[in-house]
Amino acid sequence: MTGATPRWSVVIPAFNEAGRLPRYLDEIVAYFESRLDGYEVVVVDDGSRDDTVAVVEKMALAHPAVRVVRLETNQGKGAAVRTGMLQARGHYRLFADADGATPIGELKRLEPLLGTSAEVVIGSRALGDPGVAIVARAHRVAAGRIFNWLVARLGLPEISDSQCGFKAFTADAAETIFPRVRTRGFGFDVELLLIARAAGCRIAETAVNWTDQPGSKVGVLKDGPRMLWQILRARLRAPRR
Repeated sequence: MTGATPRWSVVIPAFNEAGRLPRYLDEIVAYFESRLDGYEVVVVDDGSRDDTVAVVEKMALAHPAVRVVRLETNQGKGAAVRTGMLQARGHYRLFADADGATPIGELKRLEPLLGTSAEVVIGSRALGDPGVAIVARAHRVAAGRIFNWLVARLGLPEISDSQCGFKAFTADAAETIFPRVRTRGFGFDVELLLIARAAGCRIAETAVNWTDQPGSKVGVLKDGPRMLWQILRARLRAPRR
């Protein structure tokens, strides 16, 4: 890809997201077009069996800043985000979930910290802030609290919400962290934060608005034990600071 380096890259992992992705893509494009910032949107199709690729290609016809990277087989969210981050070109790089649970406008909460206070800034659903609202089903809130309690004891006591799918990086931080990420599934967030801390990256966390969306790919009972196994393995292989 040629042209000037964009200020922002937005990486979106997508698996069978033809139904939910178009609305969020429209939102992202409108947001950056209004800012007059150079940007790109990198959608990583994780072996979808629906029309996800066609949806992105249609958007790309009208907005060349949007592109799709295809993984031939489903490899997991961690693998998709890693692929997108390594293909992104922006000075700053955000990954966001395809369902749009965190509105793209919440970038305004992360951006002031990035490159000044921190090289990695993560959105949080757990930090208290009267200016944000979290809309989630009770069982997901409870599961999140338990998961974050375990994560704290596995090496990230300073992080209140490791799993929010709204995280931003400087280019240097992304290029340091993501080549080392090995977790392919949903537990990859913990590994990337462990790697970032060991590499000396400053990590900041800020509250963001978040609304639980129907059609979630993560099941508490189905994916919870698998994610715990993934983060245990990541903790064992993560470099020590």
